[in-house]
Amino acid sequence: MKANGIDSCAGLIAYIQEIGILPLLPTGIRGWSADAVVDDDCRYTVLPDGGWEWPLWKWKGEILRSGIAYGKFIGSKAGFVSLDLWPDFCNLRRSVYPEPEEGSIEEAIIFQLNEAGSAITRDLRRQCGFTGPKMRSRFDSYVTKLQMACRIVTEDFVYPTDRHGKEYGWGWALLTTPETLFGKSQCRPSRTPEESYQRLLNHFHKILPHLDDETIKRILGTH
Repeated sequence: MKANGIDSCAGLIAYIQEIGILPLLPTGIRGWSADAVVDDDCRYTVLPDGGWEWPLWKWKGEILRSGIAYGKFIGSKAGFVSLDLWPDFCNLRRSVYPEPEEGSIEEAIIFQLNEAGSAITRDLRRQCGFTGPKMRSRFDSYVTKLQMACRIVTEDFVYPTDRHGKEYGWGWALLTTPETLFGKSQCRPSRTPEESYQRLLNHFHKILPHLDDETIKRILGTH
């Protein structure tokens, strides 16, 4: 795993496709994050007027539209997964996280997404009835769990615009199911979860050879 100084969205897309699984921000494993491999000028910078610039953050939408999965996949933190690895990653995670129970909040969230096709988080929260005080963080915890289970992914980011038509802010995550975004076949490989785990373990031995199996298991969510 050798890369640094990536200074374009296209360069980062190519790197994600090569490495397969990449957190957005540092996770404690040196060099293994999008933030670690981009050029210094592409990282978060506070401007003298109090504003900010963060090219890496702004690239996310284009990266997702290139056909890369994105969500809170790695220790409940955001990360990218290439479509080459997605079938095995999804297969393994769904074996670890049980399918949403009938009548559960998780089932209601998936139902709403299947009905709408996609929805930004705040609209989905309202559709699921999380409108009272302190409901935002509670709802977000359910969405994070479903992302860790590879049942929800982020399709894109939607930004509000000012009166001049200029986008601003951090953007709203446009959520959907991986079946809707990638197709059912990409979520149901003809392999057992154990076979998918072995394929992913072998991949991590190639990209991060210094990691032991227990650490890889924690990354994959099987520990």
